[in-house]
Amino acid sequence: MAAQPGSSPRSQSSFGSPGIAASPQDVADAAAQARTEIEAHEDFSDAESGYNSDDNGSMTTSVSSSVRDYNFENGRRYHKFCEGRYIFPNDEQEQDREDMKHAMTVAVCGDKLHLAPIGSDPSRVLDLGTGTGIWAVDMGDTYPSAEIVGVDLSPIQPSFVPPNVRFLVDDIESEWVYSAPFDLIHLRAMAPAVKDWPKVLASALHWLTPNGYIEIQELDFVPKTDDNSIPPDWAYLKYTAAVRDGLKEFGSDFHIGGKVPEKLRAAGFKNITTHEIKVPIGPWAKNQLLRTAGLYMQAAVIDAFNMGLNGPITKGLGWSREEAEVLCAEARKAVRNPKVHAYYTMWVVYGQK
Repeated sequence: MAAQPGSSPRSQSSFGSPGIAASPQDVADAAAQARTEIEAHEDFSDAESGYNSDDNGSMTTSVSSSVRDYNFENGRRYHKFCEGRYIFPNDEQEQDREDMKHAMTVAVCGDKLHLAPIGSDPSRVLDLGTGTGIWAVDMGDTYPSAEIVGVDLSPIQPSFVPPNVRFLVDDIESEWVYSAPFDLIHLRAMAPAVKDWPKVLASALHWLTPNGYIEIQELDFVPKTDDNSIPPDWAYLKYTAAVRDGLKEFGSDFHIGGKVPEKLRAAGFKNITTHEIKVPIGPWAKNQLLRTAGLYMQAAVIDAFNMGLNGPITKGLGWSREEAEVLCAEARKAVRNPKVHAYYTMWVVYGQK
C-alpha cells in the first residue's frame, strides 16, 4: 500500500494552513480518519513513487481526498490534512525557499548533512518534517545501504527518489508506529510546526536504537550583530518581533533553538553536544562560504515576508492587511541594507539515547 506522489514534479515544503489552529481533538480525528482510509486502500502499490508504508502500513495515508486536497488563500496553497497544524504554505514559492535554506544549512555546517557521529553505516534514519524531502534524498545518496524515512503532513515530495528513500504522511505529534527503531532521528526548522516538544522528544527517544542519536537544527530568529550596526529602529527587527508574537498565538515558539539542549536533557537524552553557528543575513561577510550562505539567507528572508503577512501578523496579531504590508515593505528595505551586518544563530544540537 502506498500513496501516490504529489502533483508537483519537484520537491516541495510541507505544512502550512490558514485560519484557526486545529484543536488536539481535530488533529486526532483527522489522523484516525487517515488511518481508516489506509486500511481501505491496502491494494495500492507504487514503489517508484517513494511513498510506501513502514512494513505494516500503519503510518502512511492512502490516496484520499483528506490528504490530497489543499487550501488556497491570498494566492498561496496550504496543506489540508490535519488542517491548522501549521500556518505556512506548501506551494512552489515555498519549495524554492526551503531548498535555499537547505543549501544554506549544509554550507554553514561545513558541507555536512548532520553533525551527529552516526558512523559510516547507519541502518535506519528518520527525517521529521521532511518538507521538500531534499535532506532525506541527499541522505539516501550519502548512505545507500541505509533506509531513509521522511515524514510530513503533505505528500508533496519528489516522485522519483533513491531506492532506499521513502516518505510517509502523518502528524508527528500523533502516536508513532514503525517496524524498527532508528539510528538517527533528524529535525530541522521545526519551530513553527511543533507545539508539544516533550511529546515529540519522548517518541523520538522511544524509537531510537540504543546509543542512537537525535539531531535538531534550528535557527533562532533574533537578528544580532557584533559591530552594533543594527539601529534601534531597524524595521526588520520590528518585523521579527511581530512574527514571534503572532506565532505565539498559534502555540509555536519562534526561538526554540537555544532551548533545545535543556529540552533534550529533560527528555532523557545523554551526551548532548551543542554547536552555535552564525548565519549572515545578506552578503556582507568576507569569508566566501559565509557570503554565499548570507545570500541564501537573505533571499529566504525576503521570500518569507508574504507568509509572515498572511499568517502570524494578520491572523495571529489581528493587524489589518494594510498595516502588515507597510511593516513588511519597511522590513524588506531594511534587510537589504548592506551597512547592517546582522546574523542569525543556528543551533545544531544532538544527543544520544
